[in-house]
Amino acid sequence: MAVDELQAIIQRCQILEEADFKGEDFNLFQVAGQKCLEDGYAAQLLEVIQNEKNKVIIKNMGWNLISPLVRCIFTYKQEDDKREYCLRILDQLAQLCNPKELFLGLLEQIEQTSGEQVCQTVMLLLQPLQTVLLKLQNKKAYSVGLSLAMIMNQLTPLPVPYTKQQIQEDKLGLCQCCNAVVDFAKPFVNEVVKNMEKSSEYNDMELKEELIKFCMKSLKFPLLTAQLEQLEGIEEHPFRHFATEIIDILWNIGELMPLVFVHHKGKSPQWEDQELADMERKNSADSLACLSYLMFVQHFGVECFPVVFSPSYLLLCNMTHIEVLLKRTEESVLSKGLDLFESCLLRMEDNSLLHHYLEFRDFINVPQDLVRIMTLCPMEHVRKKSLNILQLFIDKFDTEGKYTLFRCLLKTSNHAGVEGYIIKNIKDQIHLALTKEYDNIWFTGHHLISLLDLVLSLPEGAETDLLQNSDRIMASLNLLRYLVIKDCESNTQTGVWTTLGKIEQNFLKPLRVGLNMSKAHYEAEIKNKKENRKEAQSSNTVCSVTVSGEKMPPMTTGMQLQVLHSALFTFDLIESVLARVEELIEVKTKAIMDENS
Repeated sequence: MAVDELQAIIQRCQILEEADFKGEDFNLFQVAGQKCLEDGYAAQLLEVIQNEKNKVIIKNMGWNLISPLVRCIFTYKQEDDKREYCLRILDQLAQLCNPKELFLGLLEQIEQTSGEQVCQTVMLLLQPLQTVLLKLQNKKAYSVGLSLAMIMNQLTPLPVPYTKQQIQEDKLGLCQCCNAVVDFAKPFVNEVVKNMEKSSEYNDMELKEELIKFCMKSLKFPLLTAQLEQLEGIEEHPFRHFATEIIDILWNIGELMPLVFVHHKGKSPQWEDQELADMERKNSADSLACLSYLMFVQHFGVECFPVVFSPSYLLLCNMTHIEVLLKRTEESVLSKGLDLFESCLLRMEDNSLLHHYLEFRDFINVPQDLVRIMTLCPMEHVRKKSLNILQLFIDKFDTEGKYTLFRCLLKTSNHAGVEGYIIKNIKDQIHLALTKEYDNIWFTGHHLISLLDLVLSLPEGAETDLLQNSDRIMASLNLLRYLVIKDCESNTQTGVWTTLGKIEQNFLKPLRVGLNMSKAHYEAEIKNKKENRKEAQSSNTVCSVTVSGEKMPPMTTGMQLQVLHSALFTFDLIESVLARVEELIEVKTKAIMDENS
């Protein structure tokens, strides 16, 4: 019945001229064709489409069958003969239909798909879409760009497989689909390459720009968040293969090196809306950062890379990208930033990075980002790696660079643990300055005295929270103890003996007062808790504690006492080092007085 209806419409349209087709004819053809597909007459529909007499009808009306055809293909199983007939119909429509009309029909179908069918639909329609685009004469570059943008926009919301199991399963087909899209783009890449060899006409430049946009989008998704390390048991990692293909496209169209070393300005859209302009800039920054990671960490396209740049220049070029990656919170992106930073630093020799580089904003921002990751990131392995890379960064600077960086971090970190770590580094540099033969003006004399003013002080004098700042205080005391022991009081190199009065006034005396106050307070608290527990005749009394805005599990009185005793232990530790420092100062000062008398 459905086939008869279709034949009747076909016969009526065969006697009409192409210009005489009406809207009603299109509707009747679509309804009858759809009924044939739904009733299982795909083979008969294929015969109608292949009939030479129907060529003009199919050219004008065939594109209307795309939507019902895609629906039917997905209803049939892979081995079903009817599915095979549907696929052959799709191929015939790509060959016979008006390219412009079919192009819009295919794009509309891709745009309307969602959820689990996105990748299946895209992969199904890539071949006919490619066939149609290759036929287009007018606005070809625009149409290719529109197709690639539409496809990537549909893929972007999908989750990127990350673990080995997820990549192998490829549940939604994203891995397979991404590589299919690259194959789809290859004829257009080849076209640009051929035209570049001949001349640089405007249309060719347009197509080239569209391919650059596609590569930039691909770098942001899926490559920015994808797992790109070699995985045992996966012979060809789909995302590594995809990354290789994207790098190859950029190299073939002559854009790889300009993108790596110069922020691509090209023909980026001039947005009137500032919010859209900012989004475009951010997307571009993410893509360029990913490109640098691919080249300098994973070594994609390394055979194209000129070996003429100094390690410090490569670090300078990459610092902007490193900052972009370290600003993110996703482990997959954050790890790429740390790996890129580490890779750049490992190319350099220690003490080779000139202090002038700290005049660049990124060289100050990136270590601050590392500090933020070290102190706030919930993943321990990422925190540890950040600390190791910060030390690597410190090691690469010359002495003036180290000095400047230490001052900056002491002023900006706002974290006692980090400040303690920096103070330990300062102690190591002073030790080198005192034990090496050559002069080191930055960690001796008046420069060091200026630095010690920052180190040997309490943020709020005697009222400083000693428990919160214990790491910094212990590191400062250990540094002062070292200076008192190591530096000669009669011929001081560090200046510690000439500024001893200031150190005692700003650091030692307020610390002694603060310790006495803190110990008295905590001892009173312990006494109070013990009395309360006796009164309650139970240690099951609980209190709530809030840390960083999150409520922690309730604490019993016994647990509270444990915390208070732990605090007292910390104070005792600080006090023992303070007493040792005061003793050393007294002994050395007395020795000087005895010599002078």
